Order: sequence, then structure tokens, then C-alpha cells
Amino acid sequence: DMAAPNIVNVSSILGKTATVALSSTSQTTLLSNAASSDDVLKVNMIQVANVDGTNACDITIDVHSAASGGGTAYSLVATVSVPADASLIVLDKSTAIYLEENTSITATAGTASDLEVIVSYEQITD
Repeated sequence: DMAAPNIVNVSSILGKTATVALSSTSQTTLLSNAASSDDVLKVNMIQVANVDGTNACDITIDVHSAASGGGTAYSLVATVSVPADASLIVLDKSTAIYLEENTSITATAGTASDLEVIVSYEQITD
């Protein structure tokens, strides 16, 4: 089981960016690392932008103990208000986290179509 690949001698490190518009108030997967990926994902940045020019909107970002939003959710931020036309840095390089195999990150918006999320990460392959 390669749940935590050795990152000293890796075959590749790919810089990637995921973008998600939260079009509903349902939990939405931002990033998922499959159980047999042979990868670890180093998450360097999560930014949430409120594109509603008038109303604030709450955001919850959770790290899950299983892929695709499964397992137990642990909050990075819980129902934090993002002001109208503003952004929230949930995580940056100084607080980076690793997503091991069979883990994921989700976002839940308080209002549909108000928030957009950008996730910058490195896909590190054993």
C-alpha cells in the first residue's frame, strides 16, 4: 500500500491548478486522491472568491478521510463568511497540506453560484 509515497526519490512532480464554481449548496469535491493512485498531492493554495457583488456568502472547506468526499470530514474552515466581491485564502504555501491516497477536499457554499474556488497543488508520483 502506497498511502504515503516516499517523496525523497520521486518520478515526477507536476504543478496543477483546479478551478470549481460552486453552482449549488451541496458538498462539492475540489480535489480527490484515489486509493490506488501511487501519488501524494501537496496542496499549496486554496482561494475562495465571492463573485456576488452584493451579498456575503459562507464557505466550508473540509478534508475527508476517504476519496470523493467520503469518510469523515475535518474542517479547514467552517461556515466562514466571504464578503461580496472579496476573496478568502483558506490555505497557502505556509500552511500547505498533503492529501495521501484515499483522501479528498470538499467545499460547501451557503448560497448557490456565489463562490468560485481555485486550488493550486503538486501531484507527486512515487
